[in-house]
Amino acid sequence: MRRRTFTASLGAAAVAATAVPGAAAAATSRRCDDAYTWRNAVVNGGGYVPGIVFNETEPDLIYARTDIGGLYRWQEGTQSWLPLLDWIGWDQWGWTGVVSVATDPVETNRVYAAVGTYTNDWDPSPGAVLYSDDKGATWGVAELPFKQGGNMPGRGMGERLAVDPADNANLYLGTPNGNGLWKSADFGRTWAKVESFPNAGNFVQDPGSDYSDDNQGVVWIDFDLAGGRTFVGVADPDDPLYVSSDGGATWQAVPGAAAALGTADGNRTIPKQAAFDHENGHLFIVTGWDPGPYNGAPASGRGGSVQRLTLATGEWTDVTPGHNPIGAIPGFGGLTVDRKRPGTLMAATQNNWWPDEIIYRSTDSGQTWETSWDYVWDANWSWPPARTDRFTMDASGSEWLSFGHTDDGPAYAVKHGWMIDALAIDPHDSDRIMWGTGATIWGTERLTEWDGQGPLVGWDAEAGHQVTLPVEPFTVAVRAEGLEETAVQDIAALGGTLVSAMGDLGGFVQTDLGRAGTQIRRPNWTSGRGVDFAGLHPDVVVGTGDVEGDADGHVGVSTDGGATWLTTARLEGVAGGGNAGSVAVNADGSVVVWSPGNGTTAPVYSTDLGQTWTPVEGLPAGALVRSDRSDPNRLYALASGVFYASVDGGTTFAATPATGLPAEGNVDFRAVPGKRRHLWLTGGKTDGVYGMWRSTDGGRSWRRIRDFEEADAVGFGKGRGRRGYPAIFTSAKAGGKRGIWRSTDEGLSWQRVNDDAHQWAWTGKAISGDPEVYGRVYIATNGRGLVYGDIAE
Repeated sequence: MRRRTFTASLGAAAVAATAVPGAAAAATSRRCDDAYTWRNAVVNGGGYVPGIVFNETEPDLIYARTDIGGLYRWQEGTQSWLPLLDWIGWDQWGWTGVVSVATDPVETNRVYAAVGTYTNDWDPSPGAVLYSDDKGATWGVAELPFKQGGNMPGRGMGERLAVDPADNANLYLGTPNGNGLWKSADFGRTWAKVESFPNAGNFVQDPGSDYSDDNQGVVWIDFDLAGGRTFVGVADPDDPLYVSSDGGATWQAVPGAAAALGTADGNRTIPKQAAFDHENGHLFIVTGWDPGPYNGAPASGRGGSVQRLTLATGEWTDVTPGHNPIGAIPGFGGLTVDRKRPGTLMAATQNNWWPDEIIYRSTDSGQTWETSWDYVWDANWSWPPARTDRFTMDASGSEWLSFGHTDDGPAYAVKHGWMIDALAIDPHDSDRIMWGTGATIWGTERLTEWDGQGPLVGWDAEAGHQVTLPVEPFTVAVRAEGLEETAVQDIAALGGTLVSAMGDLGGFVQTDLGRAGTQIRRPNWTSGRGVDFAGLHPDVVVGTGDVEGDADGHVGVSTDGGATWLTTARLEGVAGGGNAGSVAVNADGSVVVWSPGNGTTAPVYSTDLGQTWTPVEGLPAGALVRSDRSDPNRLYALASGVFYASVDGGTTFAATPATGLPAEGNVDFRAVPGKRRHLWLTGGKTDGVYGMWRSTDGGRSWRRIRDFEEADAVGFGKGRGRRGYPAIFTSAKAGGKRGIWRSTDEGLSWQRVNDDAHQWAWTGKAISGDPEVYGRVYIATNGRGLVYGDIAE
């Protein structure tokens, strides 16, 4: 008998005892035999970027934070972003939600991140402040006694974390849920509550929700450089702004702040973001009636304002832009000032859903504003109205940003964005701006061309109505290269083609991993949930996803390897939303079996590519369905720890005699390519049955793989040698160590192929090898995109 062995990876580098290694986008992990190089299958963005922060003193030092996908640093030479938190492991997955980032203006190598994804029980771990002395190459961790909400409402406010420029050893942190204001006096190593700060906030968006019921708390900190004062914004409409003139020893409410910041057209509002114009002595603040980033205008009209505080006199001035082509301004998200051009500031709406967000620009401290676009109706109110734009949107490399739409009058397919909280003019270059959206980062290096364009709308005296005026637009383009924030739900590696299902984006078909490829738009999935292919005819691909409306079914079918897709029939009683469930296609592509995810509809099968459905016999609602890769007659299912098999092409299923399988938790199983009736199963719960099992008889009996105390995904790739068993990959825990493991000898021995610098937090959804490239592994992450590794040459 061959002995089972494990080989763990060696560390990527020796680091200080209090530090953990950072990660590079294509760094190499070292093991005792193979070295792996890690990259992303490129999408470019794909998630919400709520914060972009430029260092005030070092040019080109820029950080972007994401709500679930970690922190990035800009690389000027390659015009791309470098991930900095790939070292975060399974148990601390919540630290990939970055609620705030602070870059030190004095010692620019220092950077800090306030992390924690959820403040409710979805995230079991407390929040932390991460600190780095080398721009994120290595990190230390200061855990906090409370949670933080990198993916909670209000995550675009702030920044909640700030370095005091007068003494950069001092940092402040604003926190939610009554935890108040905190301070570190030792470069973020230790933290203590500022007991003298009088107000922990009281604004709760929705007290009846377990997601929107946070007290938003202390939402930003900023510094008056000329006056040596510290200002703090608080989510309390009756007392929203405080100031300290003695280094935080004492605090006073700012006079007039409640009247200026606490109401907008009768709505109770909070100070969402702030920016200082130090030269002119102004503090600008945008307010909103909710913390964002989802809601539009309240029913009562305007949802926020732009306020200007003159620091020398204490005078408040409402400088809210007065024009929105479609009516009342719903509220504001991002705010930024131009450090090189005092008096210049910009603000973004949130959420001006139709036809587009508006970015406003003022060059006179908010007295007058210009819009990024405008439109007017002709005298006959003809459709479409004439729209004119200050810039054009270049989505090259991210063509999917149209989301399958075409221009519809003033509603362009490629928009300025939505949920624009991150809005930042480069403090060293007035021509550069970046802004984050719910899907990408946009930017330009030609911003000041705006100021020479003149107005967008004029008056035709002869015709007696408004007209749009011609402008010479500059170009705004995608600036998200290297930043990968998709939440991958499933993977199908076909050999030369990679098909993925993704949250929020539907899915992608890629024949070149260096480009985003084609987004799956028909059916119109809001989120893709699963993909499968016919083992003997891999050009037949099926997928399932959440859908909206009544036009598309949940299941999509392709007969040309994902190049084109057909939608399928809807089922009565199965609505859109989260009812995607699981789908399988048998080995020769002649039968599709779909198990809806509503928990009440029994699985169905189709022999005409989903145009009609027939109920399956013998399976409960919600069963997970998979197909044998070699035998067209065999399909399998799992529900509540009971394993089922079909020997008639999915028409009927019967329970097998198997016992001891996990009945709860994240459970999955996959069939082995080229090996009839060979199955591997993973999943379970830490307080119950959890691990990996193998069957070679179509699921009738299973053998526990004792090497793993936990396992959450399993997949297969090209084997070693011409006739070898496929390589097996798993995201699992062995000997107390979480990692990505590979076996090339049918599970007799396992080796960890990643290292501690490359962990990508939670990787339990899906994993796959490549059928044509030996050693390649594809890993589904929850916010760091689709990572793949190759054996380094």
